[in-house]
Amino acid sequence: MKEIVFYFQVHQPHRLRRYSLFDIGNHGRYFDDAENARLLRRIAERCYLPMNALIGRLIERHQGEFRCSYSISGSALAQFERWTPEVLKSFQDLAETGCVEFLCETSMHSLSGLFDEQEFIEQVEQQRRRITELFGAEPVTFRNTELVIDERVAALVEQLGFRVLLGEGADHLLEGRSPHAVYRPQGTRELRLLLRDYKLSDDIAFRFSNRTWHEYPLTADRFARWAAEASGPGRCIGLFMDYETFGEHQWADTGIFQFMEHLPREVLAHKNLAFATPADFAFDPLEGGELAIPRPTSWADAERDLSAWQGNAMQKAASEAFWAARERIGQAAAREPELLSHWRQLSTSDHFYYMCTKYFSDGDVHKYFSPYPTPHDAFLCFMNVLDDLCRRADAILDLVPQSLTTGEGVP
Repeated sequence: MKEIVFYFQVHQPHRLRRYSLFDIGNHGRYFDDAENARLLRRIAERCYLPMNALIGRLIERHQGEFRCSYSISGSALAQFERWTPEVLKSFQDLAETGCVEFLCETSMHSLSGLFDEQEFIEQVEQQRRRITELFGAEPVTFRNTELVIDERVAALVEQLGFRVLLGEGADHLLEGRSPHAVYRPQGTRELRLLLRDYKLSDDIAFRFSNRTWHEYPLTADRFARWAAEASGPGRCIGLFMDYETFGEHQWADTGIFQFMEHLPREVLAHKNLAFATPADFAFDPLEGGELAIPRPTSWADAERDLSAWQGNAMQKAASEAFWAARERIGQAAAREPELLSHWRQLSTSDHFYYMCTKYFSDGDVHKYFSPYPTPHDAFLCFMNVLDDLCRRADAILDLVPQSLTTGEGVP
């Protein structure tokens, strides 16, 4: 028996205003609330509300045999509460079915696990409390930002009490082994690692509407047959993708909603297929044994590494400056808590993603998601906001004259 594990990532960043050099020291209005609200309402109408309604119908129609899971970033949750409370309510309705698992991640969808262990722990604990409060169950499964994992991150996840970790079934990681087996990351004792079947996942998330694809148009019965015929040991077929695939990245007129509506019926028609959530594997035998993850692996781009966020000099400089500011921002936040809140919103991986300078097919994906004309514009805006935050913190800590943070008294 193979079990399909649908995991949907739900995330929206706090996008920045076009904060210029001349704004530094003049105001701390960093985030483009109007644009963030506009985009969220658009995506709610196209994706979140119709897709949540569809998932609810599928659970009811198949009497609980259809199951799926979500990870909703803290930045998305905050925006739901502020601008689209009906979306949050629709996710809570799904939680009440008992057929949906809500995962934990870093609250701000950050890469803190690679750069600052204490910040990682604080963001994870913050998110764990929030998920438990909103959806009524403490998370068992952890999904790190952009599926970035290595042995150090895996050890931290186990230390924090999670039973299951999700990762990318990258070829260089598996070296010919099956992405469907349950593994244990090297250096952990009991943690279960479930991997993404990137081919089957991307058939839905990226290739579904591609008319030049030799399998176009993709039908539910054909996809279910591929899953039933999936080779290799192991029973977990990890279909991990952005939730915005449905209705936003793949528009409704592509037939993506109809595909999803028919898929559970076609899957359940195969006697060797069922649906599960990651927590269902929390105590499973280790079919794949131990898996070494010596360097960070992600689900992004062809390289499946950190190059989407750390691949050029701008990204590295921005990251170095950002994490170097953590201590003084934290100290100043004792007197002005908003500083730490804003700094954490800057930790969202999207801000570094917008600075990527890749070309070809991966570059097209980066440009699709970026609100900036160029990666350099993204870098300048980010660094200007960080500069202002640091000046405010330094003024509170009496490291610079107050006039330098307000513009007063500057000749």
